[in-house]
Amino acid sequence: MTTHVTYTVTTMARVSVRELKAHLSAILARVERGETVVVSKRNEPIAELRPVAVRRDVSVLGSPLAGFHLPESFFEPLSEAELAAFEGERP
Repeated sequence: MTTHVTYTVTTMARVSVRELKAHLSAILARVERGETVVVSKRNEPIAELRPVAVRRDVSVLGSPLAGFHLPESFFEPLSEAELAAFEGERP
């Protein structure tokens, strides 16, 4: 019986602060494609640029939701019984 083991080797690019400043857009494009870049100052690592694990779409507050409608009754005041129940009081 043969067992196959697969290893994933990742290498991190290393750039100096000077290179980062000179080529920021290109380096960020590499990070966006999944590469991790270590930033060094005087040959000592000081930062790591890596892609965000999960990209989430941010909805804008107040943007309309497709097919969602609030009835006018939503904006009417609560009855005394509803208000008491909302505040945790029992009838």
